Amino acid sequence: MLKIVHACAIAATALFASATFAAPEADFVKLIHQRLQASPVLKGEFEQTKTLKGFRNPLVSHGEFLVARGQGVWWHTQQPFESTLVVTKTRLFTRNADGSANNLMDAQAEPGVKQVNELIFSLLAADLDVLADKFSVVAQAVGANGWTLTLTPRDANIAKFLVRATLAGERDVQTVRIEEARGDATQIRFEHQVPSPALTPDEAARFQ
Repeated sequence: MLKIVHACAIAATALFASATFAAPEADFVKLIHQRLQASPVLKGEFEQTKTLKGFRNPLVSHGEFLVARGQGVWWHTQQPFESTLVVTKTRLFTRNADGSANNLMDAQAEPGVKQVNELIFSLLAADLDVLADKFSVVAQAVGANGWTLTLTPRDANIAKFLVRATLAGERDVQTVRIEEARGDATQIRFEHQVPSPALTPDEAARFQ
């Protein structure tokens, strides 16, 4: 996930046939909003596959995640090496095994960190209002409940490192694919996602 953040600073109804929408942007945003499950807290597991340009074998990692809307993303990689990355509105930091934190970016030192973090939140949570503002969006319905979103940066600064992001899912975002300008690509698959109305005290402490 750290490489995704660097790539983003470098940063989840009625029956339809599989077809690209010809409807206005507001229409497909409304459709995906209807299909998505809007939960304040979402937790689950992930498999991340990082393909590096010039390397034959991809880098695969597994772990667990926690997304709290408006608060942050907790990304705990368990294999092949353990690490924890935390993204909040104002900070991006790693959490050590002893509980201490190492700041990677801070909003006071790096004014752009807020925009970076909002982008990460938006991708993982499929926050369409934010994404439609920063990207040209092509929506595609898949069967009765599925959908895909292909995002191409409108912002020239984002386009310097991000070529395209593709999200797919049903009630939740199930996969995210990020294609970087330098030729690397990251595919994330989410599993065993569990919504919750609020963070537990232990979960809230992860963002401190």
